[in-house]
Amino acid sequence: MDLKTYFDQFNSKRILVIGDVMIDAYIRGRVTRISPEAPVPIVSLDQREDRLGGAGNVALNLAALGASPILCTVIGNDAQSDLLRRLLKDNAISGEGIIESSSRKTTVKTRVIGNNQQLLRVDSEQTDPITADEENELINSAAALIESGVEAVIFEDYNKGVLTPRVIEAIVSIANKHNVITAVDPKKENFFAYRNVTLFKPNLKELKEGLGVNFDFKTDRTTFESAVALLESKLENTISFVTLSEHGVFMCDRSEKHYVPAHLRNIADVSGAGDTVISVATLCLVVGMPLKLVAEMANLSGGLVCEVSGVVPVDKIQLLKEANKLSN
Repeated sequence: MDLKTYFDQFNSKRILVIGDVMIDAYIRGRVTRISPEAPVPIVSLDQREDRLGGAGNVALNLAALGASPILCTVIGNDAQSDLLRRLLKDNAISGEGIIESSSRKTTVKTRVIGNNQQLLRVDSEQTDPITADEENELINSAAALIESGVEAVIFEDYNKGVLTPRVIEAIVSIANKHNVITAVDPKKENFFAYRNVTLFKPNLKELKEGLGVNFDFKTDRTTFESAVALLESKLENTISFVTLSEHGVFMCDRSEKHYVPAHLRNIADVSGAGDTVISVATLCLVVGMPLKLVAEMANLSGGLVCEVSGVVPVDKIQLLKEANKLSN
């Protein structure tokens, strides 16, 4: 099957995205003087911009690839939740699985940028685990959506309290019962809660920290592969996918393994690249791409979004064009 046929099959695939959704806010302006009140720059405001972040950025990437993402999370019942829902509507993304709670706040990360340089970031967030009642609501919401028919579930974990071990284990079990692909972008906190998933995607730092091992990837591939094998023995996942920064990616299952080197690119910003990579990898698995091709497409997509400043979703047409160049 050629690449365009695979890419065409991305269209309208229903993908459930579960995890920490946030708003990325940007305050941009010019700095021409220092404040007389304190030794800090004064930013003369030019623009304020609000974007979907966290698991919301995964949804944006899926939508850009032609899929139909559905967000499932717990947010606050506040002014920021209203803004979040407006952003979802503006981007034609379903928030069918979103639960509002008066006991939580909607996460907002505000970046103050002066003369194209980030000067400050202010985080308004709540990171304690959701309550047992909220867990029940979230599990029931996800179960109903899985039973209504989705091709995959992506767990996007930013350690903001939505993905608790109980939520993770319950939803993985429901997905497996319905033969639905599960893909995980983990953080250290719940590293070993994601047992029996289809694809587990840590980066190299997360792999080392999660397992408590240390090695030099450049000179010791044997120890690296032993670490991956140890991870698989603990998680019993089907596919391991480790992003290796400037070294590319590694992907393996029980029968094959592939190292895909990074492409030489003019890196402008690595923010959001992991969201793109998990989105592309998941859709490639959904449409049945061979494992090596899954790794190559995900690796290429991560490189492409790093060429653009800021957190941006992947461009499907550009990705196909670049992929076809490499295959010729």
